[in-house]
Amino acid sequence: MKRNSLFLLLAGVALLVAVPWLLSQGLVNAAIQMLIAALFACAYNLLCGQGGMLSFGHAAYFGVGAFATVHAMNALGGTGLLPTPLLPLAGAVGGLCFGTVAGYFATKRSGTYFAMITLAIAELVHSLAPHLKDVFGGEAGVSSTRMPAWGLGFGSTNEVYYLTLAWVLVSLAALFLFTRTPLGRLVLGLRENAHRLRFLGYDTHRLSVIVFAVSAMFSGLAGGLQVMNNESANYAVFDPSLSAAVVLNTYIGGVKVFLGPALGAALMTFFGYAVSDLTQSWLLYQGTLFVLVMMFMPTGLAGLFGLFGQLRRRFGLAALMPLVLLSLGAALALSMGGAFVIETLQRVFSQDYRALAAAQGSAAWPPITLVGRAWSPTAPGTWLVPAGLLAVGACLAWLARWRLRTLESQERTPEATAATATSPDTQRSAA
Repeated sequence: MKRNSLFLLLAGVALLVAVPWLLSQGLVNAAIQMLIAALFACAYNLLCGQGGMLSFGHAAYFGVGAFATVHAMNALGGTGLLPTPLLPLAGAVGGLCFGTVAGYFATKRSGTYFAMITLAIAELVHSLAPHLKDVFGGEAGVSSTRMPAWGLGFGSTNEVYYLTLAWVLVSLAALFLFTRTPLGRLVLGLRENAHRLRFLGYDTHRLSVIVFAVSAMFSGLAGGLQVMNNESANYAVFDPSLSAAVVLNTYIGGVKVFLGPALGAALMTFFGYAVSDLTQSWLLYQGTLFVLVMMFMPTGLAGLFGLFGQLRRRFGLAALMPLVLLSLGAALALSMGGAFVIETLQRVFSQDYRALAAAQGSAAWPPITLVGRAWSPTAPGTWLVPAGLLAVGACLAWLARWRLRTLESQERTPEATAATATSPDTQRSAA
């Protein structure tokens, strides 16, 4: 690992340790959710990003881990072989066992058929959970209480945060080391060309089952941490939206970089926590971001850092800064213009607004309050604002593209001049 990467990693860990002193208790609770989502996404990326197996049902292993942990909490009471800090291991064991069985059947097929089998398994568990009341507690679920252990009460949010942080850091380190083992290297071969691995004599089915089980184990561990935080679990942990969220978070962060899924999961979890109270369209923003990332940034948000490093080495930081500023300005203007249109339309088509407009009869449509101002939906000026923002964003994007082409042409010019000077025709002409 490079020195700069190690320094950034240590700085990030130090910042995470200092979170309880820097943020309010509400935001610390949000940070716990971000850590759990980050671990879940990295566990999923081991199967999808490293192994090339796209699963649409990973919520099943997250949920099994959650219920294994909550039953262990009730059965052991935080004492004995599994004191409270070690209870997430029950979730890991639950995810490992269920993932081994499900993975054995799912990895019999590949591609679309594999994805459909994982989706079917998750839907099966989600449908059965409310009816198996002895195991999953019905619609009410199963609740428990964190018991004191090792001199800690685990009653405060800060203690739960540090417990979650410790497990997430250890798990991420274990996942990273797994990718560096010979078995982890073979997982990459499984993604690139399974037929060649089979031709070389490797048992690709056994390898796929192992990767599936390891991914499910860490997903179950993430589910166990979720229960440690909430002290309860119900069948909602098997919801298909959870399986969809981990896919979106992983690809938004970037599957080619180890911590890319963690970055995407943390950002999208915080985005949902911060924005869900402000607008009802936050899922639309999440979906829009996913589409844009897939279209223009296939390497995900984490890939931006690698792209910035490559451009800095090619053109230098001073020459690159105008391009960066133009790109940031274009993204900001386009985001503001798009958000203005979405929020205005969402309010116009809402039932409350339609009922208010109907109550006023033939009078003008009532104004909409947005960013602290009242906007009339029928006034041209209302729509000129987002149109202007979108136009400015488009112009800045065009300028950024022009700046990039200019830098590339300036880079090629000295090479072309040198090549022309050393060509045989040029030398003969000079002679």
